[in-house]
Amino acid sequence: MPNLISRYVRTPRRQLVAALVTAALVLGLGWYGFARLTQPENRSCAPGVARPAGSDECIGVNGTGHDFGFADLKDVAEAIRAENATLKDDEYVTVAVLLPLSSTDAGMRIKVLHEVQGAYAYQRRANQESNGRRPTIRLVLANTGQGNAHWRTTVDQLVALADGPERLRAVSGIATSSTEMREAVTALTRAQVAVVGTTITADDIANGAGHKPFPGLARVSPTNSDEADALAHFGRVDAAKALLVQDTRSGDHYVDTLKAAFAASLKNAPLEPQEFTSAPDSTQEGTTANTFTNITHLICDTRAETVFFAGRHTQLRQFINALGDRGCVDRAFTILTGDEGSYLGADKKLDRKALQHKLTVRYAALAHPDAWKPAPGRTLPRTGGSAQAYADFVTDIAKAAPKDRPVALADGQAIIAYDAMATAVHAIRQATPDGSAYPSKEDVGTQWPQVKGSLRVEGASGWICLDNYGNPYNKAIPIVELAQDGTQRFVQMAWPKGRPPTDTCLPPKKG
Repeated sequence: MPNLISRYVRTPRRQLVAALVTAALVLGLGWYGFARLTQPENRSCAPGVARPAGSDECIGVNGTGHDFGFADLKDVAEAIRAENATLKDDEYVTVAVLLPLSSTDAGMRIKVLHEVQGAYAYQRRANQESNGRRPTIRLVLANTGQGNAHWRTTVDQLVALADGPERLRAVSGIATSSTEMREAVTALTRAQVAVVGTTITADDIANGAGHKPFPGLARVSPTNSDEADALAHFGRVDAAKALLVQDTRSGDHYVDTLKAAFAASLKNAPLEPQEFTSAPDSTQEGTTANTFTNITHLICDTRAETVFFAGRHTQLRQFINALGDRGCVDRAFTILTGDEGSYLGADKKLDRKALQHKLTVRYAALAHPDAWKPAPGRTLPRTGGSAQAYADFVTDIAKAAPKDRPVALADGQAIIAYDAMATAVHAIRQATPDGSAYPSKEDVGTQWPQVKGSLRVEGASGWICLDNYGNPYNKAIPIVELAQDGTQRFVQMAWPKGRPPTDTCLPPKKG
């Protein structure tokens, strides 16, 4: 190459031109390289959504069809985009569904999908089938990321949306009773954004008498204490023949409050609880399967017939698998647990053969498709819910889903998310002053004490009658059994107070 150049560049003039061209090329390439190095990388995924530094997850808030890298969300995200596109700018308010949309945990992905489908079904009903009531509802999806690790980024966006032209007026979702979600609820409610929790059941992510850390929070699911009370009324368990198996990992509000609730109902049990410690991320397998093998040996040494399990669904599945392979297989056992049992039906790692070895698994569900469906030989409760409200939901969810891919309902997630949206829309419209197009953000969360009596929400999961602190009063709790083929079979309705609410559904005075 140098010989070719030297032969070509023979005169001083040509040498000068060549030198100038070379210099220009070097400078140009240098500036290009410098610009490439100094220009910020484009980390945008979609409007309102970007990849934070050090992460490949798409985090943020979007209502224009983005699926957050979760292909199963594509259809419902597109349906939400299409519905949002029909709304007039001066007639809508925004409701966000806050979930770990990019979670890689298989159980959480199913939960996320079903909750978004349920929320969209009610958005469609509110806009198209509510006799023209206003304001209309714009729905957005808000991703907190794997393990809710990026909740702060997304919550900051939501707070900004509440003060902006998008008029965010409520946040639904809040699907896990975790420390991250507790902090998210704290930040949202301090910013006077109303929150409606779907499947949070921890007693300490709630308001109560003399203690209101989350002003503006409402929930449509019962607390863990209510679940434990309902199980106790349903099972009439002999504490002398009962045992508690519990997770010692602290900081998980679902597990912590479920342990306390079960311990209270088993205060006369003769033996101390059997303990295990799950991994920091409870969706991981960890080493607890080995621990459960040992615990099953100890259970065989007891007189126990009923085992109360306080832990998350991954460990629950490991425990069932271990108990199915116990040495005392001739003895029958019943496992009772909270609503994390709803994940079991879709858990492919569950050993369904374990259920054939005199092992019954029952859990307090948040909702079930057969709970309010008329059936031969079963009388529906006269109060606390209705077959008509559930039938309306079935119609709505069918209209909202592609005809060849109906929404799965057995885990109850779509039902409860639909009811949470119904409660949010109810409060938004109740808070809208006469002559105004929409309410202020501050007024929505003040509506919860009036959601009762004739102003209750006729939920698909049952009546939603809130007390003065935003908690559902004596909410219907379906007891569900995991059948031998892995399907989730409705057994019976149970009630925290032992019986359905009265016609008025007005919470009594406490104290």
